Amino acid sequence: MEIIAKIDIIRFMIAEESIEKLKSRLDIFEIVSSYLELKKNGANYKARCPFHDEKSASFIVSPAKNIYHCFGCGAGGDAIKFVMEYEKLGYVEAIEKLAEQCNFTLNFTNSKERDKLKNELKSLESFSSFFRKKLQEQKDALKYLQDRGVFERSIEKFEIGYAPSSNEIVAFAKSNFLSIEHSVEAGILGDDRGRLYSRFVDRIVFPIHSPFGKMIGFGGRTITNHPAKYLNSPQSRVFNKSQLLYGYHLAKEQINRKKEVVVTEGYLDVIMLHQAGFGNVVATLGTALTLDHVKILKRGEPKVILALDGDSAGREAAFKASKILISQQIRGVVALFENGRDPADMVKERKDEEIKHILNNGKSLIEFCIDHIALKHDLKNPESKEDSFKEFLPFFKTLTPLMQDEYKDYAASVFKISKNLIKSSNTQKRAEIKKDVNEDYAELSILKTLVENHRLLDFFLDFADVEIFQKHKDEFLLIKEGKYEDPRILAIEVNEKARSLNELALKEQLIILLRIYYEKMIKELSKKKSIDLRKRSFLVKDLRLKIEKLKKGELVEYESCSTF
Repeated sequence: MEIIAKIDIIRFMIAEESIEKLKSRLDIFEIVSSYLELKKNGANYKARCPFHDEKSASFIVSPAKNIYHCFGCGAGGDAIKFVMEYEKLGYVEAIEKLAEQCNFTLNFTNSKERDKLKNELKSLESFSSFFRKKLQEQKDALKYLQDRGVFERSIEKFEIGYAPSSNEIVAFAKSNFLSIEHSVEAGILGDDRGRLYSRFVDRIVFPIHSPFGKMIGFGGRTITNHPAKYLNSPQSRVFNKSQLLYGYHLAKEQINRKKEVVVTEGYLDVIMLHQAGFGNVVATLGTALTLDHVKILKRGEPKVILALDGDSAGREAAFKASKILISQQIRGVVALFENGRDPADMVKERKDEEIKHILNNGKSLIEFCIDHIALKHDLKNPESKEDSFKEFLPFFKTLTPLMQDEYKDYAASVFKISKNLIKSSNTQKRAEIKKDVNEDYAELSILKTLVENHRLLDFFLDFADVEIFQKHKDEFLLIKEGKYEDPRILAIEVNEKARSLNELALKEQLIILLRIYYEKMIKELSKKKSIDLRKRSFLVKDLRLKIEKLKKGELVEYESCSTF
C-alpha cells in the first residue's frame, strides 16, 4: 500500500457508520455495468471476467445479493472490492471514488488531521498552477523543453511548470493567503529561523503523484547549471521517493491492458516515451529500485521491462534491480539503450521503431544477471574465472529449483565450464519451507480480514483475543492498537497466500482456532499442580463444554488462560 493510502487509513479513518451508509446506497449492477457489458441471465447478469482471460462468460453479478463472483478464477466481493480490483485502487481510494460517484459525503474519525493534510495537498495544487503559468512566461525554460522535443500536449498532460526566484514564490504564497505552515509541511517552502525561502528556484518543475493520482510533491530540473541537476521534494509524511514511480498514475491503465510496464530512469524519458505512444512507461525518482517500488509494479502481474542506459552505471543498476525482481519471482527483461542512446532523444529523432525493437528484444532477468557477473571478470584467466564463479553461485542459489534447472546449461556455456560443476541447490525450497513453518495461513487470513474490515475487530474481540494466536501474536497486537502502517501488517496485506474472509468464513476459522486453543489449555491445566484438583476438574469440564459448542458451530464466551 502506498504512503498516501496509509495516512488515510491510519489517521483519517472513514467512520464505519459512514461506510455502511455508502454501501447501502451502492447498486452492484450500476457500478459493474459502468465498466463491463452485462447480459441478463435469469435473476443475475453475466459477463466475461475482467480479471482473467476466458472465452465463455463465467463472471456473475447478483443484484439481489449485491455481489459479484467469477466461477473461473474465484474473484468476488461487493462493489467496493470490484472497484479496488478493476481500478487497482486501495480500500480508501475506492470508497472515496464511489462516494463521489454517488454524491455521498463521507465522515471521518479524525477530521482535524485530515483537513490539515487536505490543506497541504491543496497548497501543492496552488503552487502547481502558479508554476504552470510561470512556464509560459519563461522563454528559456520553454526553449529547453522545445529543444528536447517536448510537445505542448505533453506539457499539459504532465502539468510541467517552472519555479522562478525564491522571492517571487514566497510572495505568491503570501499574496494568495496560502498557509505558510502547510506550504512548509508540503515541502515547497523552507523556514530558516523565520526566513522563508523556496526549495525550488529557477527549475523546470515536474509534479509527482501517488499511484492513485494525488499530487504529493515535485521534481525540479535546473536550467542555470546548478550543481544539483535534479531536486525532489523533501521526505515527508506523504512524500517518500523510494515508494513512488513517476508517471504511474497516467500509465496504470495501459500497464493493465498490455500486461507490461517499462521502467526508465528519468522524467523526460517517461514524458517523451508517452508522447511517442508508449503509455506504459514509469520511472524511479533518482533512486535504485526498491521493494516498495516492486509492490506497485506487481499490481496486475505485468511483465517488467527495465529500460536503462547501457553504460556501466546503468548495467549495475539493472543488475541490482533484476535481483530484486527475481527474488519476488516477477517476470521481466532488461532492455538496455547502448552506445549512448537516450530514449528521450530517440523519440525526438523519430526512432520509434528502433525503441520498440529494443523494448521487444530485452534479455531475461536471469540471463542478464549471469552475463553481468561474467562480464566483470576475465574468463580466460583461471583465477579470475574462479572469482566470477564464486560470485555467480550465491546468486544461482537464490533461484527456485525449476529456474536453477532451466538456466544451468546457459550458465555453463557463459562461464565455459562443465554443467556438472553447477549443482542445483534446494536453498530456495528450504527457505520457503522454513518461511511456511513460521507462517500460519489460517491466522494470517484472519489478520488480513481484520485489516481490511475494521468493524470486524469488535466482533472478534467478543469471542477471542491475542492468546489464541500461536505464531502471529505480535501482528494481532499491532492491529488491535491500530498500527496499520507497521511493515509486518503491510506484509500481511500483500501476502497472496493469506485470504480475505467473509464474515461466515471468519467465524469458521475463529471456531477452529478456539478449539485448538481450548484443547491446548486442557493439556496445560492437567500439568498445573499448583491449582487445586477440584478446581482443575471444574475448569476442564467447562472448557470441554465450550469445545462441544464450538463443534456444533456456536461461538462461546471467551475464557483466557491468564485467569487460571
